[in-house]
Amino acid sequence: MVVVCALAPPARALDNGLALTPAMGWLHWERFMCNINCDTDPHNCISENLYMQMADMMVKDGWKDAGYEYVCIDDCWPATSRDEQGRLQADPKRFPGGMKKLADYVHSKGLKLGIYADVGTKTCAGYPGSLGYYEVDAKTFADWGVDLLKFDGCYMPKWTLLAEGYINMSRALNSTGRSIFYSCEWPLYEWQYTQPNYTAIRQYCNHWRNYADVYDSWTSVKAILDWTANNQDLIVPAAGPGGWNDPDMLILGNFGLSLDQQVTQMALWAIMAAPLFMSNDLRDIDPKSKALLQNRYVIAINQDPLGKQGRRTAEVKNFEVWERLLSGGKLALAVINRQEIGGPRRFPLTLAMLPSWKFCNPQCNVTQILPSYQDMGTQKLTNMTEVPINPTGTVLLVVTPSAADHKLRKKWFHHKGKVDAIL
Repeated sequence: MVVVCALAPPARALDNGLALTPAMGWLHWERFMCNINCDTDPHNCISENLYMQMADMMVKDGWKDAGYEYVCIDDCWPATSRDEQGRLQADPKRFPGGMKKLADYVHSKGLKLGIYADVGTKTCAGYPGSLGYYEVDAKTFADWGVDLLKFDGCYMPKWTLLAEGYINMSRALNSTGRSIFYSCEWPLYEWQYTQPNYTAIRQYCNHWRNYADVYDSWTSVKAILDWTANNQDLIVPAAGPGGWNDPDMLILGNFGLSLDQQVTQMALWAIMAAPLFMSNDLRDIDPKSKALLQNRYVIAINQDPLGKQGRRTAEVKNFEVWERLLSGGKLALAVINRQEIGGPRRFPLTLAMLPSWKFCNPQCNVTQILPSYQDMGTQKLTNMTEVPINPTGTVLLVVTPSAADHKLRKKWFHHKGKVDAIL
């Protein structure tokens, strides 16, 4: 087993020309799950109509223009058995036009279609899996015009076969001659047995899930952030152009998060260089959630071409500081108020006391991105600006040094911050 340490050079990425920045799109699972009751709930069931309507909304309501390009199908789309040639087939009642027709429709909107399959004998919901059919399924997806495959990890007879299965599907996709984005759940299923080999995972996958499914709750989002921070020395070095850690879907616009918590998820997914796959109902979404998801400044941080995943650099008195290096000598910084009682607390922002700001010599320009846009002007090293942050909320900032020393920036970035003295 290869262990990637924090100082290791990035592993070689999957060479399919995709995922130079994290993918953006829409994925059905968290919001719509395995609803196949089209007779009683035709508006929300897993059918071709749902994806066509989401594709329509992505164009109509500015999602495509904001950068969201994939319309992704999750589990529960197939028929319960393969066809006579051993190929997967869509449920004929819910997808009467077939997958090729759906792909053509999505492509006609200037968007891309994602689909779901499983490395084992069955999908997590019990539909036919791809074990023993990797080449057949890869060719089927290519023939349909699929652009992305989310490959789950249920029902593998032995966990020791997971790596082989994911590698074989990667090779099968590449051999089709079609560029198909490969989203893996390989490490998620290995973690319960052993530490995954992130060098190999990056070599064969464009995205990889590490932790449990996101739920429509603040508890779930917190757990994902905590797991990511606790394992950042292992997983952060694996991320970069060509391959990214996937903390799972954005749940903004649903039922479980307050507006402040939605700000936190959006800000931290940008800091983590995470795939931005929304799982919500674009036909009926709150305007504030929509504005957050389409915020061009946050998306620019997420899609920054330098391709450096951020990390948690300080935690004290229920505040957390997360930082991400950006291109052009800039820094994105998120401060989370993890306290869940009381009112807003003021975070004393002093450049000289924060981990990666010691090179702000003589000064830095600071711009607040979230929860609202605000030019905070030029800040000297010893200036103190108190930033109010609501419980469970986050302030997202972009810092531009007036005279950036990039070598010093790298040196300080991996050191834990000493903000205790000012709190």
